[in-house]
Amino acid sequence: MSGFAAKRRPIAKYRNGRFVEEEDEIALEFPLTITVNGEEFATIVCTPAHLDELVIGFLASEGVIRTYSDIKGMSIDGERGFAYVELAAGGLPAKQFYAKRFIGSCCGKSRQFYFYNDVKTAKTIVGGIAVKADDCIRLMKALHEQSTDFAATGGLHNAALATPDGIVAIRSDIGRHNALDKLYGYCLRHQVAVKDKLIVFSGRVSSEVLLKAAKMGVSVLLSKSAPTTLALDLADELGITVVGFLRGQVFNVYTHESRIIIG
Repeated sequence: MSGFAAKRRPIAKYRNGRFVEEEDEIALEFPLTITVNGEEFATIVCTPAHLDELVIGFLASEGVIRTYSDIKGMSIDGERGFAYVELAAGGLPAKQFYAKRFIGSCCGKSRQFYFYNDVKTAKTIVGGIAVKADDCIRLMKALHEQSTDFAATGGLHNAALATPDGIVAIRSDIGRHNALDKLYGYCLRHQVAVKDKLIVFSGRVSSEVLLKAAKMGVSVLLSKSAPTTLALDLADELGITVVGFLRGQVFNVYTHESRIIIG
């Protein structure tokens, strides 16, 4: 289900000292309630495009499934805003682990807090790919040029799965984390390997965004915007290269610089 990301709406546009009646493209905001084995699991406020991938990626990110084959059946009622998922293995993991904070320690320093399920699903990246600096710049330019939904509305976040050679898939959503879940769902549904892939992202790199990347298993995250301190602490620990403020010919490398090649 690809769906639509925007809807036209009449507006009064102020221009040259007067109002002019026009139509504008407005980003759609849509509540989707996910039920798993007949039990309500979560409601996601999202853009109603690629909802099947969003559900798959969200459930994987939450630790409910590990592979697409863990889903026995799935149907989406786009009119009423419901996704119905039946798991192949039966019941959900224990409820008490959802939204439960976990605090641990690592290497003698205070480890950053996760949700309990993040501990089970976030991957520490070993190895990973190397990316030329020029390729980083080119990929961000490609994301911008191919982000048609953002160009129409100005209200969406964009995330792309890419190799150093080019863009593989782009997904958009009003929620930056939703855009990444859609990419995760795309990878699981189509059995796309991510070891040779990276993420190109339009939004701020928060801890939640960083953890989404770690759960997918990608080693490099390129962003047009800024990171947060907690995101960088997690990136240091989980072995992910974070590049931020990638605009024009300039960018900052915040963690694991060795994967970015100059020349």
